Amino acid sequence: MNMPIPKDIPLGLPAPEFLLEVLVVVSFLAHIFFVALMVGGSILTFVLEKIGAKRPECTHYAHLLGASITVNKSLAVVLGVAPLLILNTLYTPYFYAANALTGTAWIGIVPLVIAAFLLSYAHEYSWKLLSERRGLHLSLAASAAGLFAFIPLIFLTNINLMLYPEFWPKVRGFVSALLLPNVLPRYLHFLTACIALTGLFMVWMLRRHTDDDEAFAETGKPQALRLFYSIAFVATCLQVLFGPFLYLTLPAQGITWSMTGVILAGAAAALVVMWLLWREVRAEEAEPGARFWPIVLVLSGVVALMATGRHMIRETSIEPHRTLVAAKTEAYMMRVHESQDYVLVPGGLGAGDVSPGGLVFRKVCASCHARDTRLVGPPLSEIVPLYAGNPEGIIAWTKAPGRKRMDYPAMPPQVLPDEDLKAVAEYILEGD
Repeated sequence: MNMPIPKDIPLGLPAPEFLLEVLVVVSFLAHIFFVALMVGGSILTFVLEKIGAKRPECTHYAHLLGASITVNKSLAVVLGVAPLLILNTLYTPYFYAANALTGTAWIGIVPLVIAAFLLSYAHEYSWKLLSERRGLHLSLAASAAGLFAFIPLIFLTNINLMLYPEFWPKVRGFVSALLLPNVLPRYLHFLTACIALTGLFMVWMLRRHTDDDEAFAETGKPQALRLFYSIAFVATCLQVLFGPFLYLTLPAQGITWSMTGVILAGAAAALVVMWLLWREVRAEEAEPGARFWPIVLVLSGVVALMATGRHMIRETSIEPHRTLVAAKTEAYMMRVHESQDYVLVPGGLGAGDVSPGGLVFRKVCASCHARDTRLVGPPLSEIVPLYAGNPEGIIAWTKAPGRKRMDYPAMPPQVLPDEDLKAVAEYILEGD
């Protein structure tokens, strides 16, 4: 398939590539943790407040969870800077190509984020003010949740578009990019992960409250914990369900045995998490929670494996295209050097491999001497007959030049290492 092959930016990386790859995975995990709490928290806050009309205890849960959203969104934004910058560095032509192709939606992230933040603040600080206007307060929660859920879809669509250079000529904005393979399965997997993590987050918060807290006035603490364990369990089950669809829609070139092994290891660990969650949901103890930290530990392993697998997919998916980009960049740089040669040396040094002496000549001598054309100094075609078979003569003259011809200015002494002087003298006399 015909696909665009851009040239890369010929600049070195600011750190070893392996280190940047490790940092992008680690920093992304820190960022996505709070993104998940922000998205899942806003959705569950709306649902719990809606249910609260019939089950008053859910209103207390919504109030408690809603108060955490503004903190989590701030941490999500701050911790998102590092992975974004590293992605820009490691995958420059891919990241910016995706940004350009999604255009308006990508630029629209900024006003959408501002609107979502303002709505979440308005919802958090208007519980008492709008206590008699429940519909208006719910609309604030619904609007914030909708925006918080939509913004990651833009990011996800862009990151996914990076993996499909062959589709770039066909993409006509955000909607067409949204319809590419892997976007919707990955988004559903992400949303269920947000709900599962938020359920566990609520378990963690409620476990820190005493049994006589207002949140437990209606049902008691054990039942409250089981509610959020149940939410986490159902969301995790849905993740496992969506997982195969996510895998099957990956770019064919991104599927390798090593990546598949990492993903299967993560899926196996997810089954352990499901089993532990189910034990908590069905726990006969007076207060469930004994398995909370084992769940967190195993779930952390699941997330680390899935993030590693995702990075492996990204690397292998773009590797064939990256090879083509490297070849085009090399050809482009050869043309750049050739153009520079012809500016410095009429007739050029050629774009092929240049000897060490040729490199010294290009850097030091070419501003004054050309092969056959008079510049500031005489051309090499006049110098070579004078020093044929005598490179030491050129070296001696270069160190302490005089003035042999009045129609040329005096040459200044050149302070260079002896090996460089010898190499450039041989280059001049050989005529290569």
